[in-house]
Amino acid sequence: MLIASVDLGCSDELLTIVSMLSVENVFYRPKDKQSLADSRRSKFFQNEGDHLTLLNVYNSWNSSNYSSSWCHDNFIQSRQLKRASDIRKQLVTIFDRYLLPIESCGSNWSRICISICSGYFINAAKKDPNEGYKTLVDQQPVYIHPSSSLFNKQPEYLIFHQLVLTSKEYMRECLAIDPKWLFRVAPNFYKNINSKFGEISKTKKRQKIEPLFDRYHAPNEWRLSKRKG
Repeated sequence: MLIASVDLGCSDELLTIVSMLSVENVFYRPKDKQSLADSRRSKFFQNEGDHLTLLNVYNSWNSSNYSSSWCHDNFIQSRQLKRASDIRKQLVTIFDRYLLPIESCGSNWSRICISICSGYFINAAKKDPNEGYKTLVDQQPVYIHPSSSLFNKQPEYLIFHQLVLTSKEYMRECLAIDPKWLFRVAPNFYKNINSKFGEISKTKKRQKIEPLFDRYHAPNEWRLSKRKG
């Protein structure tokens, strides 16, 4: 994501997003104030998805002069934001060391989304006409987590940061995407057959991605839900 952001001129925003993804959930939801906490959280929601929501949270915290009382009022964990800030400073140091430019794209959110897509193109999912979504890699049934800013939007295609297994396989940190971006950032991974996304032969549809035999791990350890974000 960071390498792509340098080329796309949005490294300033991606440094923040990567830092925010590196810490635990920044929102908290006390049992006696769940409705109020949900209302406050929704004010930060961005139409593009959770990555832009996290960016909005960090920038708003920055605008409040890193206020702990602002975090308390908005049901945000200040400790996690401080950790994200420390991680961002470390990343900025690495950028400086390698003379990588730190530039902002302003309100050109598509550059940010394409950069994220560059790093997580393997974590792409398409809306299932019956229920939820299916990953493009192995057609695994997955669902948008209820806390996501996209939970009530249900975009046709999205990228997720990680999967969490509870009662279902839930996608955390989701981002709505244009499927054409997948061909742009990973042309050797996704092939645009007959110039129509998702149109594949019957033989290909019957094929499943299976790992090579590995006596050291359980059969399903290779799946996306077993990977760390």
